[in-house]
Amino acid sequence: MGLRTFFGGSRAELWKRLSDELGGRYVDGGFWKGDKVQVEHGEWTITLDRYVVSTGKTTLVFTRLRAPYVNPEQFRFTISRKGFFTELAKWFGMQDVVVGHPRFDADFVIKGNDERKLRQLFDSPRLRELLEAQPKVHLQVRDDEGWFGATYPPDTDVLYFHVIGIIKDRERLKSLFELFAETLEQLCRIGAAYEKPTDPQL
Repeated sequence: MGLRTFFGGSRAELWKRLSDELGGRYVDGGFWKGDKVQVEHGEWTITLDRYVVSTGKTTLVFTRLRAPYVNPEQFRFTISRKGFFTELAKWFGMQDVVVGHPRFDADFVIKGNDERKLRQLFDSPRLRELLEAQPKVHLQVRDDEGWFGATYPPDTDVLYFHVIGIIKDRERLKSLFELFAETLEQLCRIGAAYEKPTDPQL
């Protein structure tokens, strides 16, 4: 392993190329803030970056994408691929909403606070296709990011994706940006988002 790979040089170069391809901007935040890629889609800004969680004995690095948006009805959802832990969670009362697409329902665990809107949201064939294309996915709507994260005005939530590890697959990253764009557009179509600027700066 070369020094450039070990210290993330190849990842930074890939993210810069990705930014150019998507017509976005690459922001070098330095050692403390880290770098990020920001892409405008309509009035929304989709931000790709990474963050570190230390448990004392282990340090985990995550890739994440975020996009704040105006959420007029506070519709929130979480979707993850099914696996051992999602199946286990059902035993502890985690609700799995069936949205009416058998293959999709078989592959994912879906939670939300409005079943009708969940079915409307995932009625988009393109959205389902983009989710199926991701080998690992945990996509949700958050009202804020906790003690050490960003906080948002009362009418603003954030579409949030994260996965363990650094994603260096350019095509997968492009697909994730498209997933965010399609999700935001579908939220608008069902009246669960407004296409208007938001104040938070990520």
